[in-house]
Amino acid sequence: MKEKCLKLKKQYGDKYKNGYPLIVSTMLQNPKSIEEEGEIIALVDCENKFIGRGYLGKQNKGEGWVLTQNESENIDKKFFYNKINKAIKTREKLYKDENTDVFRIFNGEGDGIGGLTIDKFNQYYLINWYSKGIYNFKDMISSVLIELTNCKGVYEKKRFDTNGMVIDDDSFIYGEEAPEPLIVKENGVNFAIYLNDGAMVGVFLDQRDVRKTLRDKYSKGKTVLNTFSYTGAFSVFAAKGGATKTTSVDVANRSISKTRENFSINNINYEDHDIIVEDIFNYFKYASRKEKKFDVVVLDPPSFARSKKFKFSASKNYGDIVKSAIDITVNKGIIVASTNCANFDMKKFKGFIKEAFKEKNKKYEIIEQFQLPSDFKVNENFEEGNYLKVLFLKIM
Repeated sequence: MKEKCLKLKKQYGDKYKNGYPLIVSTMLQNPKSIEEEGEIIALVDCENKFIGRGYLGKQNKGEGWVLTQNESENIDKKFFYNKINKAIKTREKLYKDENTDVFRIFNGEGDGIGGLTIDKFNQYYLINWYSKGIYNFKDMISSVLIELTNCKGVYEKKRFDTNGMVIDDDSFIYGEEAPEPLIVKENGVNFAIYLNDGAMVGVFLDQRDVRKTLRDKYSKGKTVLNTFSYTGAFSVFAAKGGATKTTSVDVANRSISKTRENFSINNINYEDHDIIVEDIFNYFKYASRKEKKFDVVVLDPPSFARSKKFKFSASKNYGDIVKSAIDITVNKGIIVASTNCANFDMKKFKGFIKEAFKEKNKKYEIIEQFQLPSDFKVNENFEEGNYLKVLFLKIM
């Protein structure tokens, strides 16, 4: 395949030589030459010396990804085979875990191919394509996945619509279709998964270690509030850990049926728990007015959220929800503060927490800290990829 040459500005040569994987237009001398998505490119320094080879694929992050610094290595089926095979081998421990059959087997630039992730759900696999560029390699990548895994079926999500929506509702591409729901398990707890149901399938896999910690160490005999609860995953884990009662709050109507389903498939009576459809900001006000207090409050908002009265941005407003949580958490209680926003690092996140507690004239202790689990492999030269930040905070 013919490749285009992209030349770096002088000041960025060392950055890419050291392994930075994202192609950013402002770092190029000739950004206007970026045209065709999926085009193979050779990245060179200002002296035309080879630095890396990759592809063009527009995402909100940049213009494409560097895939190899080996000048003799081509971007072909053999390349994808080697990368995906290596990734699978590094997840060998998870493949052998009898209590978990849902995890990520390929994590974008962390495993050497930016713009691509692959998740395992029992015996089914889901490929996420994040640009039209990487989607050009669909046939090679999907055939490699089928060769390397004992899969029953393969699904895909095309996540490169300009409005952030998944393109096409029907995402089944190979084998036999999964039952609906597909029951998977994580650390012995069941989830109901819908692989052919839009952008979100039923659980966020990057929170595996956090859910386990909540269940094993902080739930027994406790009341737990799960905000932005989605399908109730944190609530189910808390209940399995012996929580006396969980309260799940989400603005989406479907959260009731989805959360009830996850309780039921784990043999938990959902009628013993509260599942509430409400704007969480309204619920905070209600709980504070009624002087409701919880032993544990889980805060896991999306990076951006909008309701009729409120607009939330994690990078601007995270401290506000922490302050609201402080008001309804018992003394010596736990706040699980989590964000998947990649616009700031752990240090800045801790700054939001510190400022919120200062404004409420409260003291706290960080007793647990998490970032991405082992299957969400991170490229050490691309810090933005390590987006998850979770702190267990004990109110003193």
